[in-house]
Amino acid sequence: MKAEPSTLVEVLRWRALHQPDRLAYTFLQDGEMEEIHLTYADVDRRARAIGARLQSLGAYGERALLVYPPGLEFIAGFFGCLYAGVVAIPVYPPHSPRLDKSLPKLRAIANDAQPVAVLTSSALLSLAENIGAQAPDLQALPWLATDTITDISASEWQPAALNSSSLAFLQYTSGSTAVPRGAMLTHGNLLHNLALIQQSLESSPETRGLFWVPLYHDLGLIGGLLEPLYSGCTSTFMSPMTILQRPLRWLQAISRTRATCSGGPNFVYDLCVRKITPEQRATLDLSSWDIAFICAEPVRCETLERFATTFASCGFRREAFYPCYGLAEATLIASGGLKAAPPVVFTVQSAALERNRVIAAPTGKDGTQTLVGCGKTLGDQEIIIVHPETFTRCSPDEVGEIWIAGPSVARGYWNQSEETKRTFQAYLTETGEGPFLRTGDLGFLKDGEVFVTGRLKDLIIIDGYNYYPQDIEQTVEQSHQSLRPSCCAAFSVDIDGKERLVIVAEVERRSVGPDLSRPLPIYRPASEIVQAIRRAVAEAHELRVYAVLLLKPGSIPKTSSGKIQRHACRANFLTGSLDAI
Repeated sequence: MKAEPSTLVEVLRWRALHQPDRLAYTFLQDGEMEEIHLTYADVDRRARAIGARLQSLGAYGERALLVYPPGLEFIAGFFGCLYAGVVAIPVYPPHSPRLDKSLPKLRAIANDAQPVAVLTSSALLSLAENIGAQAPDLQALPWLATDTITDISASEWQPAALNSSSLAFLQYTSGSTAVPRGAMLTHGNLLHNLALIQQSLESSPETRGLFWVPLYHDLGLIGGLLEPLYSGCTSTFMSPMTILQRPLRWLQAISRTRATCSGGPNFVYDLCVRKITPEQRATLDLSSWDIAFICAEPVRCETLERFATTFASCGFRREAFYPCYGLAEATLIASGGLKAAPPVVFTVQSAALERNRVIAAPTGKDGTQTLVGCGKTLGDQEIIIVHPETFTRCSPDEVGEIWIAGPSVARGYWNQSEETKRTFQAYLTETGEGPFLRTGDLGFLKDGEVFVTGRLKDLIIIDGYNYYPQDIEQTVEQSHQSLRPSCCAAFSVDIDGKERLVIVAEVERRSVGPDLSRPLPIYRPASEIVQAIRRAVAEAHELRVYAVLLLKPGSIPKTSSGKIQRHACRANFLTGSLDAI
């Protein structure tokens, strides 16, 4: 593009005018071969038609919920909102069999955002009728099936008054630690962050992306939908359920489409290592994959090594791994490395880390752990490490809270002025520098590289020592073969005025017997698994475990991108509502 755009609408309009027939988005309906496509002209035409309908409702400046199943109709609805000057709110689509679990969050978001309409597809329109008894406030809103809006309406669209400071959408947090909060992202925030992503990943029109993270998640929406639009490349989408049901489909799609960019959190790489057989690996060609982004906090070194070793025979190169760090409040990406460089690793003393000190140690020695760097600060952003209690800078050998400043930082939380002030308007005590975004993440900088060590609110403090839950969880997962990887949570509870350690962990389906409705018999005695957990945690961390709960497969609370919701696990443990065997 010759001129710097000020809105996403300008970007899509330029693509539709100059590259109308270029393939923009593809969706694999069955997760394998069945495809549907959209060109830039298709997206623009559908966006104008839906935008015109929203304009006829007088929705300019208002908000609309986007409730869609996986597919391309979400894309039309999202850009339809932008074209109409309506603030889009992507949300998880509730499903009838599990309305009791998914509907409360949707209602909480709707109560906070006060939308004037719900955009959906014909396939989900019946949902409005089914939720009447549980959510009459949602049912009362106008529900528009955007796939029934004809393209004839496109000619009625009028350009909305937008600029870089106009709100584009609200990205709601997972709600794992509090009531869902909507980060206010402007067109300027998005364009700035998209430019950072393009520069760091070296995206070009030849880039071929493949994404399974849902479009209502910031990674799927910004990384999978908006970045390809900004860079002029193509993007293929899959439903996350097709991946969870059969991880082979993800790597098959990369192999078949010759994708160059794809990825996700730790668990999806671990899932592939566990579930894909040597015979299946022999059919894969992953040599085109040169950006395998991994965006969990923290990134596990063991995950990288296992995946790289397992799939080396398929043409996968370890240098393709791209660890990065980001969060919704900073639009998406905050730090990243060089495309061609292998991940940066750093081994430290575990005991020192528990005291928030960073002391280098030889790799492979007892009492050490190897951390994976998430790259360096990108562009004109700034990342600093701060003592969360005193708001003073940490020294280079100290762990503190990660603070961020720059044009990608969101405007704040929708309709929550106090929380916005606390999170987005932090200043250093000694110099008055600011404002900074308080991420709530713990980490340190070494030679400019960002190392994320955990979450401030998830930190476990017992007898004056700091313990990172993910370190304990990794120990637990490796303690017994019946435990499922990436399906464990460690947290503390107050018992008689003292903090005690609790472990909840899913067991493999084969370990709990063929009938999951009956807790007994199980193939392995529960006592054997519990004893293995207690022994491993005592040996590795010198901690006594207060309670262990073994859960049925698929029941531990997770975010939409697969991250463990430790706060929700703790709350459900205290109320006795975890699905334990």
